[in-house]
Amino acid sequence: MTPLDQLKPAMRGTIQDLRAGKDLSRRMAGLGLRPGNTIEVIRLAPFNGPMQIRVGHTDLMLRRTEAAHISVCLAA
Repeated sequence: MTPLDQLKPAMRGTIQDLRAGKDLSRRMAGLGLRPGNTIEVIRLAPFNGPMQIRVGHTDLMLRRTEAAHISVCLAA
């Protein structure tokens, strides 16, 4: 398993685990970031800025500090 913030553009995988506090976990679940969902990194903002990710048909911008709480199993 790899933290989401370590993925590069065009990499995809399946969310395995969310290691975050109650409020952040609830917010992530509301955005569709739940174990079992497929996620793809679209692009990374420069200077350690946010990541653009795709969950299903939805694109999201996510802070890298928040992405570090999401464990992903990379797709083969």
